[in-house]
Amino acid sequence: MLYDDAFLSRLEGGLREKLPSWGLDEASPLRLLTISENATYLAEDEARGRKVVFRVHRPAYHSEAEIRSELAWTEALRADGVVDTPHLVPALDGTQLCSFVDGGQTRFVAAFEFMSGREPDTTDDLVKWYGRLGAINATLHHHSRAWTRPAGFTRKIWDTATTIGPDAYWGDWRDGLGLTEDGRAVLARTGALLERQIAGYGRTSENFGLIHADMRPANLLVDGERLGVIDFDDCGESWFMFDFAAAVSFQESESYIPDLMAAWVENYRRVAPLSAADEAMLPVFVMLRRMHLTAWIASHAETPTAQSMGEPYTAATVDLADSYLSTHA
Repeated sequence: MLYDDAFLSRLEGGLREKLPSWGLDEASPLRLLTISENATYLAEDEARGRKVVFRVHRPAYHSEAEIRSELAWTEALRADGVVDTPHLVPALDGTQLCSFVDGGQTRFVAAFEFMSGREPDTTDDLVKWYGRLGAINATLHHHSRAWTRPAGFTRKIWDTATTIGPDAYWGDWRDGLGLTEDGRAVLARTGALLERQIAGYGRTSENFGLIHADMRPANLLVDGERLGVIDFDDCGESWFMFDFAAAVSFQESESYIPDLMAAWVENYRRVAPLSAADEAMLPVFVMLRRMHLTAWIASHAETPTAQSMGEPYTAATVDLADSYLSTHA
């Protein structure tokens, strides 16, 4: 799939046909915000001062049942005051999802309230915000353990097989862009070590459950002292500590990561217990996530995010893995 002008024009045209389902005119101003796993648009109804964010789903990734399950959880999190996240905007007939056919494939569309703010970056006090994120994660994980899921609830499982296995959801890290034979050998040893470490950690109701799985800066919105969380599209079953690893996606080799980790842990513990064994697993899951993303970049090479990373990201993954082996083997 090429994300060229013809594709984007076709995608926008499909979305415009669905705008009346939400009471918006087909000619409403539309702005493409991001395009990665999905395409996200901002629609503005200037006459009524209304802004709606539309998420156009990538075909054949999440099933309709999986998307509806995500929306059920986010609405429960909002209702229970767990996290600041945009409210779902149903269509005029009350449905949560609409769809259109693009190239013979169904694309589901969901709509959300616009949330103000900007993503935190290195010009911000990232330590402060990751401390806040630790408290948010602790509250969210507590909710995850206690929440009664509705009938038919289903989300993907993010374990070692589905993240770094040969049949992983996001592709095989062995296909990493520019990966050399030497690099492949380093990552193979690292993957085997990660599997042993995670198997030793185990999977219980206390350390494994429903998580956001993508609280990286692009999915955080700072407005004053409020830290909003958006895009639960990758939420699924995984180790709770994987939420920190996902939060430092694409930053794994930065020198400030230990400071973010320390702030996250400190504030998590102010809200909920976090054992020494849990804390010790954070670097393990950071390395797992790095290999996971290396596969994603290769399998999503057409996306702007992957194109901005490319082969240098794979090479840096190998360097990070080499260092990890020297420390943990």
